Amino acid sequence: MRSPWTRTLLVALAAAMPLSAQEFHPPAVRRSGDQGTRIGLFGFGVRGGIDLSGKSQLVLGVTLDAGNLVSNRLRLRPSGEIGVFNGDNTYVGNFEALYRFTSDDQAATPYTGGGLSVAGRDRCGNYADCPALWINAVVGVEIHYRSTFNWLLEYHAMDAFRHNRLYAGLTTRRGS
Repeated sequence: MRSPWTRTLLVALAAAMPLSAQEFHPPAVRRSGDQGTRIGLFGFGVRGGIDLSGKSQLVLGVTLDAGNLVSNRLRLRPSGEIGVFNGDNTYVGNFEALYRFTSDDQAATPYTGGGLSVAGRDRCGNYADCPALWINAVVGVEIHYRSTFNWLLEYHAMDAFRHNRLYAGLTTRRGS
């Protein structure tokens, strides 16, 4: 009879006194904040639009959020585009840096930036200036849509304003 009482007492004592191995303290979460360079794949987007430079091509593209430079507001964004209809198909690969004027948790996030593009087209070997290296300027806004997505409206001036494109699209959000 003494044995069941002893077991009950030991179980009660064990439950009342937590062992140190049972007390898990997770490590502190280190937030990167708004400073520092971070490179990686943080999001992506798709967009469609029109090239307003004479041919009025339909343009389809994809973008990547490839990281921060120095601050959370200065972002790297590589992208690729295909222009179809009305003449030779065109192909453009962009590498741009965008400065975002507000943080990601706002209802609208305007941005501006610039970069370089490598542009080509069907039968590229038939043209002396193909492929070409272009200088770009970008102005746009992301409008909050859902917790993980933003609408994208953008004006893209390419080849030192010789090619002008308007886009609408959907991009993933980060941060909020």
